[in-house]
Amino acid sequence: MADDSLPRVATDAVIFTVIGGTPHVLLVQMKKKPFAGRWAFPGGVIGARETTEAAARRILRTQTGVTDAYLEQLGTFDAVDRDPLGRVVTVAWFALVPAAGVALKTTDRYADVRWWPASRLPPLAYDHRAMARAALARVRAKLGYSNVAWSLLPKAFPLSDLQAAYEAFLGQALDKRNFLRKLLALGLVVPTGRRTAGCAHRPAALYRFAKRAPAFVDVL
Repeated sequence: MADDSLPRVATDAVIFTVIGGTPHVLLVQMKKKPFAGRWAFPGGVIGARETTEAAARRILRTQTGVTDAYLEQLGTFDAVDRDPLGRVVTVAWFALVPAAGVALKTTDRYADVRWWPASRLPPLAYDHRAMARAALARVRAKLGYSNVAWSLLPKAFPLSDLQAAYEAFLGQALDKRNFLRKLLALGLVVPTGRRTAGCAHRPAALYRFAKRAPAFVDVL
């Protein structure tokens, strides 16, 4: 017989993108009490034969339809009073997805789903405010020493979009010439031989990441 006093294990997913030069996170609106009407990161108790990573990938796929994205474990949130309805320990993960082509969807567990600016979040359920701060700090750090920005962009992009993604999370402007020169010198991105089309201004050269897989590299 199961012991109802034992903690349950859950997974929450902090999903980031960049919209209009600003970092956004995906939030769902809760239906159940005591947090009905409040917003939260999508998540829930993991399945009996499911790892927390598998649960995070399931959540990412369910909410955005994205399967090819950078996903990393953020940490464990285990305050004894984090869930008023019982003892729940959650393992949080974060993901980076491109804004283009993502069709938000959700299950009937939630009242709504939408992107929110990471700097202007509504009142959140559980301990998700602390989770949001931890996730944003992690992403900012990862951008400095890895190539994970690949997950925020489509497969082909102008270099200006890549710089804009960095500036969005860092909250500061980067010297265009030095930043782009370093990216090229590192071999982080390579030209595709194609240019942007259908725009009024001069077409920009399109680039792609040399590797769309996690790698350590001194970007900043």
